[in-house]
Amino acid sequence: MLNRFFAVCFLLFSNLASYCQLPPIGDWREHLPYHQAIGITTAGNTIYCATPYSLFSVDITDNSIERFSKITGLHEVGIQTISWDDSNQHLVIAYTNSNIDILSRGKIFNIDAIKQKDIVGDKTVYSIFNYQGNAYLATGLGIIVIDESKYEVKNTYVIGNTGNNVKVSGITISGNSFYAATGEGLKQAPANSVNLSDYNNWVLLSGANGLNAGAASNVVNLQDKLIVQKDDSLFVLNGNVWSLFYTDGWGLNNIVVTENKLLVSEQKAGAARVLVINNSSAVEKTISDPAVVIPKQSLLIQNSVWVADSISGLLSFAVSNVQRFAPNSPSGIASGQLVSKNGVVWAAAGEVTDAWTNTFNKKGIYQLSGNEWTNYSSADIPAFDSLYDIITLAPDPLDNSIWGGSFGGGLFHLKQDNSIDIYKKNSPLPSSLADPSRYTIAGLSFDVAGNLWIANYGAAQNLSVRKAGGGFQNFTVPYFLSNNAVSQIATDDYNQVWMVSPKGTGLICFNWGQSVDNTADDRWRLYQAGAGNGNLPDNNVRCIAKDKRSFIWVGTNKGVGIIQCPQTAFAQQGCDAILPIVQQDNFAGYLFSDEQVQTIGVDGANRKWVGTKNGVWLISEDGDKTIYHFTEDNSPLLNNDVRNITIDGKTGEVFFATAKGICSFRSTATAGTETNTNVLVFPNPVPPGYTGTIAIRGLVENAIVKITELDGRLVYQTRALGGQAIWNGKNYKGGKVSTGVYLVLVSDDARQEKIVTKIVFISK
Repeated sequence: MLNRFFAVCFLLFSNLASYCQLPPIGDWREHLPYHQAIGITTAGNTIYCATPYSLFSVDITDNSIERFSKITGLHEVGIQTISWDDSNQHLVIAYTNSNIDILSRGKIFNIDAIKQKDIVGDKTVYSIFNYQGNAYLATGLGIIVIDESKYEVKNTYVIGNTGNNVKVSGITISGNSFYAATGEGLKQAPANSVNLSDYNNWVLLSGANGLNAGAASNVVNLQDKLIVQKDDSLFVLNGNVWSLFYTDGWGLNNIVVTENKLLVSEQKAGAARVLVINNSSAVEKTISDPAVVIPKQSLLIQNSVWVADSISGLLSFAVSNVQRFAPNSPSGIASGQLVSKNGVVWAAAGEVTDAWTNTFNKKGIYQLSGNEWTNYSSADIPAFDSLYDIITLAPDPLDNSIWGGSFGGGLFHLKQDNSIDIYKKNSPLPSSLADPSRYTIAGLSFDVAGNLWIANYGAAQNLSVRKAGGGFQNFTVPYFLSNNAVSQIATDDYNQVWMVSPKGTGLICFNWGQSVDNTADDRWRLYQAGAGNGNLPDNNVRCIAKDKRSFIWVGTNKGVGIIQCPQTAFAQQGCDAILPIVQQDNFAGYLFSDEQVQTIGVDGANRKWVGTKNGVWLISEDGDKTIYHFTEDNSPLLNNDVRNITIDGKTGEVFFATAKGICSFRSTATAGTETNTNVLVFPNPVPPGYTGTIAIRGLVENAIVKITELDGRLVYQTRALGGQAIWNGKNYKGGKVSTGVYLVLVSDDARQEKIVTKIVFISK
């Protein structure tokens, strides 16, 4: 569908000045989708556009774009509707969970009373009407009034016919009366009433004087003409009588009044368009461009029609062309795997249900390289149309290409020139036993020899390998697995493959012996709960990760187990998992024993990032200490449901795929280098007043780092976290260092010390 854009003048504007800069250590950035639009409002020369996840603005004088999100101070992810109050210069933002933000002159004020209120019923905010310093929220409960100057709920009008809650879809004022489009019909109340919370003051107009009974969808004021939307028709009040204002057989998505015109967004039989109608009901302009797919809301601004389209995003139609505006971003959230290599992050958009059934997600995959997102889907590469529910990825060790697995569409290899090879029918890969037309790839991993190991969920031969030199070998796991279910794969340093069986069977270890081609020396072991059986915390294994000491970390529905001797997995005594005990506050217990561990990432210092449904933890190398615990309440983490994690070893940036989108945190550890070359200090020089972290990157792993004055006097000493040391700019006594040049001396474990760089410190 998006290919239709190539037939029009298609421009993508993006102001990357703030977004593309790597955040300082300890800071966050978001990677939310901005390619869909659900609402727009205008503030002078600024257009605000709401997406299902966040918000951005466009300055129409220079086309510059600014992003607004939880990272920049908003309180939620997921916007329902927005409105601009010109009298107060306020942007009112209503979220899907009924929380309210007011953006005022660069500051953000939160009103969470509706969100927090324990009310049975629909608290959704369907639209916002601004009047005399108040924001009137049309909700499923009735009308809720926000005092924009005090940033608080002022009143609630429950206006059902019998004092019951009734859904209100739209509100306006005409003459001396408020009008509300409700599920019971159009209602009127005097604007000067002292008690609008009394439902008796609201008179039902529908069902009389030419306006049919039944629900009203919206109501607006067009140059003192009251217009109400009922089903797919518009009616106007003339005196005391209603008459048909406009209908054309199309379905009406939305009506808005701007610049004394009525903007109508409509759809019919796969087509869509936007109409500009004057107060005489004459259509002055029709926008029926292929770029308009599902128009949610439209505005007229300086003779240009702006359209918020839930497929195409924010569109602007001038005299002869269409422009699309969106910040650079992935085209959707990442429900599948995150992986990284050489500073490039890949994200899979696909998803399966908890029961391992398809969702038929066709958003493809996303790549972050050089701080710029590129989206790969059928819109650009037609072959992706058959690759639904891509849930697993593996970067090729030989180049910057990517291998991926579709849960039903087979294995694919996206090459650097954007050509693609797909392996399913007529390939050596086995198909699903339940449906021979499906090739359900659920896990991928390269081993140190360059072999690609493949989990074939539901196939009789449910493990395959594509050998480094080409060719495939297939294997059958010799245990009863529900639905032959296999998923995530990790490979170790001992010719072994570790594979999750996701339907409560446990963890499988496979040793292929001297050669993958010789099955005579293959060995298998099933890890489950219980001493002697593998000692996992639970049979429901969710994820695995190999750390820098080749330990296998196993995340389950009841915490974490660590297999610390994988090289003896097949010894007579075997190698059971240990259940580490972590100290937190004054309590100690098994690591994440009450958490569903969904993903584990290993950083450059061999610390573990653990994602759960209750946020993400950073724990020490051995798992005995908690360093961070981030949640959506105590940090900019977008959502507590953290599904996948990957870490950019070069920068230490940790990427979290949550249920509401991708965000990242610049952590303190990077991957170590073989030698202390290309050492980078940032910031350098250190500017006056700087109170952040100074990072020294590009070091050998766990190097000893000394900061000295030019005469060799020691100022500070630390050890690198992986390949990066950090310094707060203070000496060993805790005092701020003076202006000057400081030496960075590094020694490795062999105690060979040398000067690797200098730091210029400007304290005044």
